[in-house]
Amino acid sequence: MKIYAVGGAIRDTLMGLPVHDIDYVVVGSSVEEMIALGYRPVGKDFPVFLHPETQAEYALARTERKTGKGYKGFLFYADPTVSLEQDLERRDLTINAMAQEIGVDGQWIGPILDPYNGQQDLAAKIFRHVSDAFAEDPLRLLRIARFAARFPEFMVAPKTMKALQAIVQSNELSALSAERVWQELARGFTASKPMRMLQVLLDTGAATMLLPSALTANLAKEEYREDLITHLHALDSRLEDRCAVVLMHLPANEIRAWAERVKMPNEVRDFSEIFSELNLLIEKTISTAGGMYQAVDVLPWFNRADVWRKPDRGHALLKLAQQIGLPVAPLTNAVQQAQSINTAEIIASIPAADRANGESIRSAVDVARLSAIAVALNS
Repeated sequence: MKIYAVGGAIRDTLMGLPVHDIDYVVVGSSVEEMIALGYRPVGKDFPVFLHPETQAEYALARTERKTGKGYKGFLFYADPTVSLEQDLERRDLTINAMAQEIGVDGQWIGPILDPYNGQQDLAAKIFRHVSDAFAEDPLRLLRIARFAARFPEFMVAPKTMKALQAIVQSNELSALSAERVWQELARGFTASKPMRMLQVLLDTGAATMLLPSALTANLAKEEYREDLITHLHALDSRLEDRCAVVLMHLPANEIRAWAERVKMPNEVRDFSEIFSELNLLIEKTISTAGGMYQAVDVLPWFNRADVWRKPDRGHALLKLAQQIGLPVAPLTNAVQQAQSINTAEIIASIPAADRANGESIRSAVDVARLSAIAVALNS
């Protein structure tokens, strides 16, 4: 029985990156032996065990055979006779198919075991698949796209690109769960260069299946891609901001439809929808009012963003617009003025007979807010 650290931990160590999680593979053992040693079985599809002290996950070396559609359509075989090389062969990329032995004291010992030349591809900055079985798992396309966003200096090997395109042509992507698609997309959106993920989706043909159709059409235009790269470069990695900027030229109803399809979290969906409506307000103002905001247009957006009950979200939306160079300084001033009005005084000014009428109160408050916005915009 030997234990190895495998995959991303080896890759990141060689790249000088911090290692947060370590995958362990156990060679030459069995389910019965692992249990006897105190490991607790937790794997549903294949034998995975929790270490009795650290609770880290240890998987028995295994091989796999495609038996159905999707990333779950595999039959796994774990046995003491399965070698480390056989286990590594089923992994996606050569840079993720390296291992190093773990000694009895838990330290990494001996040379890096690299049967598929991962170190060579790491030095050359190439994403290369390990074996022909790569194309059997549709999830790997999203993983490669996400890796491209995390490691933007890497290029996809030509044969690997053909394997990714084969995944799209097989229609296996349709077997992926919406939750898993969103999980991978979200990780790509928050990586260092999210446009690289989108580019891989375009180059493989997966964009037409995974992204909103209007976004895919926009991404096909070089000028649009260049503008998006510039905008994303101005932001930090906050998911809401990244998604909102990527989707900002889509109508809110199309964002809503795609969000439901990929199970996007509601707070990310709402932020993106409201930001697209802000962008629409700005475009309308520039095209029809010469850049001068009108209070009657601004108040509905303030209400839509609910800057009254969610001032932090309103501030975040306007800050995001400012970060990518949109002219929102007048709106920032206007929202501050409108938020500062005393609603208690307004309600007190309403005739006593109407103070129990919610519509009368809303109307009076809207009038006051509209006035404050108009004054701010004209100051």
